[in-house]
Amino acid sequence: MIQRRTYEIETKGLRLSLGEKTRIMGVLNVTPDSFSDGGLFYQQDKAIAQGEALAAQGADLLDIGGESTRPFSDPISVDEEIRRIIPVIKALVKKVSIPISVDTTKAEVAREALETGAALVNDISALSFDPNLAKVVAEYRVPVILMHIKGTPRNMQEQPHYDHLLKEIKNFFIERLSKAQEQGIPLEKILIDPGIGFGKTFEHNLTLIKRLDFFQDLDRPIVLGTSRKAFIGKLTGQEPLNRDWGTAATLAIGVWQGAHLVRVHNAEAAKQVLAVIDALCKSREE
Repeated sequence: MIQRRTYEIETKGLRLSLGEKTRIMGVLNVTPDSFSDGGLFYQQDKAIAQGEALAAQGADLLDIGGESTRPFSDPISVDEEIRRIIPVIKALVKKVSIPISVDTTKAEVAREALETGAALVNDISALSFDPNLAKVVAEYRVPVILMHIKGTPRNMQEQPHYDHLLKEIKNFFIERLSKAQEQGIPLEKILIDPGIGFGKTFEHNLTLIKRLDFFQDLDRPIVLGTSRKAFIGKLTGQEPLNRDWGTAATLAIGVWQGAHLVRVHNAEAAKQVLAVIDALCKSREE
């Protein structure tokens, strides 16, 4: 078991403590083609209802995205992404009391979302796809999640290779953390995500989950996003909507190895799992 460091993340008058308790980020895909839910929440009314449900289930944050980043997916336009998510964010900031994150790689989308009430940016490209996104994050003084990805969603799963998986990802974070600070984002506003399934093989994913501790000395909160992903399907033989049991196992190991925040589709199930694993992490040895 890894002794997690504690952090206080502040954004728009809200404070989120990380480390004493594992926090839950509820995933809300306002897309017609996401791998996990196949467009169940593409319609705005259904997306809003699901956001409220995730909050009621115990999510500490909502992560709202309008562009699928599943393997081999193509990007959509800024206008289309804004059309999908802004009405949902606008409605949910009035209906839930937890912070809302915008899952985007685009500066214009992030700006619209932050103006509408979002309080955090989650960028799978670690501020590398859009050179203006860092400026927006710095301007609004909100936290940002920097995720590791090898390539782009379109090509990331075309035989990803690493000579030294853990060292290469750590070096990536060292470079991106430095770059973000150069662009005006304070270190205390940054979280990191190793990017399970984003330019990783089946074995890479397993290694990252059981060695999350390798990133502890970067001294940033660690986000783990394993929910319903393909490697769980390979292990269990289950379709995405039936992978919550497999997801639960990854959460337990990930938290034991130092994860601070988990990104999940089923907040109710995650809450039960985390109540137990957090208690085990805090229990004293005789």
